[in-house]
Amino acid sequence: MISKSVTINIPNGLEARPIALLVQVASKYESSVYVACGDKRVNAKSIMGMMSLALPSGAELTVTTSGADEEAAMDNIVEYLCGA
Repeated sequence: MISKSVTINIPNGLEARPIALLVQVASKYESSVYVACGDKRVNAKSIMGMMSLALPSGAELTVTTSGADEEAAMDNIVEYLCGA
């Protein structure tokens, strides 16, 4: 299991389209992927769960991956959230 703190660097934060893209990135991997902000923790492969977070640009969150391809999943999700 890997956990990493990330600051969202997507211009309008995580709204509908960026969330859909994040779910697509997370769903490519066998590993479980969770995003936590404050006391909320949701599955990053769940579009409804991610929509419930409503995270603006600059928000701090923690990404946790666990499974066979956890490192690759973490790298790609962090890259996406950091706006690379």
